[in-house]
Amino acid sequence: MLPVMLDLSRGPVLLYGSGPAALRRRGLLEAAGATDLRVYTDAAPDAEAIAAALLLFVVGVAEDEAGRVAGIARGHGVPVNVEDTTALCDFYTPSVVRRGDLTIAVSTAGRSPGLARRLREKLETLFGPEWQDRLDRLAGARDGWRASGADMATVTERTNDMIEKEGWL
Repeated sequence: MLPVMLDLSRGPVLLYGSGPAALRRRGLLEAAGATDLRVYTDAAPDAEAIAAALLLFVVGVAEDEAGRVAGIARGHGVPVNVEDTTALCDFYTPSVVRRGDLTIAVSTAGRSPGLARRLREKLETLFGPEWQDRLDRLAGARDGWRASGADMATVTERTNDMIEKEGWL
């Protein structure tokens, strides 16, 4: 598996399904910046909608129907995630800690979502809300260093020095 961060504002994200799990998935997608989130609760999106999607999430749908919709998505090159059916998934969604633009993700490649959740809960205690401000401060300093002509090695060194000086880690 290759961990990547996707910009969900770059195209439509489809969510097919209903129930509590679909509501949780919707919240995750909205928190991740899905600005064109299209939710289908009663019927599957048609092939045209799927073909235009950035990603497709299927939640709480019978496995045969989920497989059919996943097949359409794959036929159009659209990555699909079918909750709790790893054989139908092109990708998995990690358990996430968000502190502003700081995102810490934990994945078990779908093998133990419960473990991923527990690890996320632990990380939430280690990385509190103050990390949003810390990232903002580091980003501002980095912008200044880059604007003054510092190369990446110097920026990295200064970043590490600032983290140490502030006692953040």
